[in-house]
Amino acid sequence: MTDDTWLAERFEADRPHLRSVAYRMLGSLSEADDAVQETWIRLSRSGPDDIENLRAWLTTVVARVCLNMLRARRTRRETQLEDGPHLPDPVLSPEAGMDPEQEVLLGDSIGIALLVVLDALAPAERVAFVLHDVFGVPFDEIAPIVGRTPTASRQLASRARRRVRGAPVPDVDLSGQWAVVDAFLAAARAGEFDRLLAALDPDVVVRSDGGPTRPQMDSEVHGAMAAANQAMSFRQFASTATRVLVNGVPGGVAWMPDGRPYAVLAFTVRDGQIAAIDVLADPERLAQLDLTEVAG
Repeated sequence: MTDDTWLAERFEADRPHLRSVAYRMLGSLSEADDAVQETWIRLSRSGPDDIENLRAWLTTVVARVCLNMLRARRTRRETQLEDGPHLPDPVLSPEAGMDPEQEVLLGDSIGIALLVVLDALAPAERVAFVLHDVFGVPFDEIAPIVGRTPTASRQLASRARRRVRGAPVPDVDLSGQWAVVDAFLAAARAGEFDRLLAALDPDVVVRSDGGPTRPQMDSEVHGAMAAANQAMSFRQFASTATRVLVNGVPGGVAWMPDGRPYAVLAFTVRDGQIAAIDVLADPERLAQLDLTEVAG
């Protein structure tokens, strides 16, 4: 076995881990793959001779790549004066469950609602939080990545942690979550407003991302009354929804008459009521999703 072959095999063994790190930092599947590929390029140029712990080295490199991408993205959004919520890429799987690759990617419940909160963090905060709180990287190793002292890196993660605590945590019982979501969708199909309200947390947040081609879909609605009114407006699509798991929580794909996806919805159920609904309705991003395993 040549050194190049050995190095490629070692990298492929760590690819799922690196993709998981990058997805949490970027919330984008395509960008995560780009970050992992860039990490491989840097490894192939460096060689393994001076690397004591390959996985730690790779994690550090992919984190630096992601940090640069986050900073560039933040600058780009500020320049474009982007309005409305920007939702992360969803990871879809059949109602029966996720495959092993998806389980590695998502780990312990990396739901859409949490990714939305992470997306609001400053780039260095997000990197410090993900590396330390999710993957257990010491602050001494995080410090040179974010260009801060270990103490300052700890403070970055602490600030991020306070923000993350505001994200709704889904109930543990998946079947119980489905029961609430099914009741909500049935009420939407029937146009029963009171039943919609009963399924919604009083402080529910509904985020919709229509992208550049559907700016009229961009919105962030707060409160059960407003959310129920919105559900009534789009109830025709509730009848077409296919049940799917979206980042491990109940969701659905709503379809147009011609068979194209209209939207992907993710429901975060907390304490027996829907606390967040995230709707990706951007046609360009929907077209990039592999829906073959979840199509109705």
